[in-house]
Amino acid sequence: MKPKLSLVTLGVADFARSVAFYRDGLGWALHEASNDSVAFFVVGERVMFGLFGRDALAEDAGVDAAGEGFRGVALAHNVGSPAEVDATLAEAVRAGATLVKAGEPVFWGGYRGYFADPEGLLWEVAHNPYMDLT
Repeated sequence: MKPKLSLVTLGVADFARSVAFYRDGLGWALHEASNDSVAFFVVGERVMFGLFGRDALAEDAGVDAAGEGFRGVALAHNVGSPAEVDATLAEAVRAGATLVKAGEPVFWGGYRGYFADPEGLLWEVAHNPYMDLT
């Protein structure tokens, strides 16, 4: 199988609050394919980010929606410098996110911090001087 990531969809408990956070708080533009049940945002060249009600997404996949705590996944937003990490974390907090870990140097030579969106889903904000993922 060819490696490819086209869409990341988060199952969220409060769909309206999550849409407002990403659209109004972070300033992401809703894609025209969005509707009252699912929201799509273009986040890169040919990559989409989606929000879908948690129960509806679980039903769509045929799995149980129950479960709390650490979900075993973090999304990442890479930027061009440590200062941009700190600025991005601050922007997310102003938009309603919770700061989980302030920006700090990492053992592998980069710089990163974490915030949680209103649903508690983790986002890593990182500067990796060895890979241009910006």
